[in-house]
Amino acid sequence: MRLVTLTGVSLRLGNREVLAGIDLALDSGHITTLVGPNGAGKTSLARLVLGLLAPTGGSVVRAPGLVVGYMPQRLNVDDTLPLSVRRFASLSGAAATDVDNALARTGVGHLAAAAVQSLSGGEFQRVLLARAMARRPQLLVLDEPAQGVDISGQNALYGLVSELRDETGCGVLMISHDLHLVMAESDSVVCINNHVCCHGTPEAVSVHPSFVALFGDGHAPRATQHVAVYTHHHDHAHALDGHVHAGHGKDCCK
Repeated sequence: MRLVTLTGVSLRLGNREVLAGIDLALDSGHITTLVGPNGAGKTSLARLVLGLLAPTGGSVVRAPGLVVGYMPQRLNVDDTLPLSVRRFASLSGAAATDVDNALARTGVGHLAAAAVQSLSGGEFQRVLLARAMARRPQLLVLDEPAQGVDISGQNALYGLVSELRDETGCGVLMISHDLHLVMAESDSVVCINNHVCCHGTPEAVSVHPSFVALFGDGHAPRATQHVAVYTHHHDHAHALDGHVHAGHGKDCCK
């Protein structure tokens, strides 16, 4: 099912053209990852998808009644605000049962009564994901979801996003700088630098000249050295706490 379609979208903020000629389609059950350098317009594009910004030109068409879960790039909670994890997740407007189920599914159910301010960076990112999932979204928009998470935790978090897509059938738009990990869990990758530079499968994008020009050194395909995209079979799985468990592997790209 087509969830959102952007056609020829441009965006100006003040005197600056942030985006130009963007075409993008987001579908159910599909993980689309948005990559690009700082200032490329990735977060602005996500806000257009969410309806938080209106395009200067072109069109953004959303499926009727589309339910969206959003995990922002940054969210600060005042240290003096008495707010438990459960209460914070409930601010999405989701039912209490859905909140508790989402906290449990993202591995932080045991923290439901804890103060939000007491969480580690990785725990807080999982709570943000639970808050977005509690709405039972058709589309999940994740802006840099692995901030403040160590490398094993990032791997687990991106794997969890893929599992949630498989379980719910939701579409996912994900923005990330963690190229070698996030591309492994993506169905398609869109590389932008105010316009679409290239798009396609992770394998194709990782060797595209435009991608290499943005993330390489101009002389050698450094990006493709660091973004090792290949197909293999896991004989283990990474838990959210970073532990490795045997016997739960799956075929994936990485």
